[in-house]
Amino acid sequence: MKKFKHIETILYVKDQQTSTDFYVKLLRQNPSLNVPGMTEFKLAENFTLGLMPNKGIAKILADKTPHPDQGSGIPRCEIYFSVEDVDIEFDNAMKCGALLISPIEDRDWGDKVCYFADIDGHVIAFAGK
Repeated sequence: MKKFKHIETILYVKDQQTSTDFYVKLLRQNPSLNVPGMTEFKLAENFTLGLMPNKGIAKILADKTPHPDQGSGIPRCEIYFSVEDVDIEFDNAMKCGALLISPIEDRDWGDKVCYFADIDGHVIAFAGK
């Protein structure tokens, strides 16, 4: 398999500033980039989480796919964070206003996981052992 130098996942969001404010609280860090059209959070040496407005990506996608606004509020992806303390992340997500989908539970695959949705419906999981 080819070794990837860097990986970035970009979430399409309805309102860049509102989503940026949410993720600053959820991740407890400021963005490494925050300009009109793109916000980025460097979460690991080779991984960045990006936020791009629906209208911005729609210009790139043109008429090749449905407009991202048509998917707002619909789960379109899951971000699965392996963390040191699931309880701390659960409490923080609740304080940030994330929508609780499933409380902390032991899952069949061996992780202790809770699930939330952000303000655009993207699923966020916090997992530990």
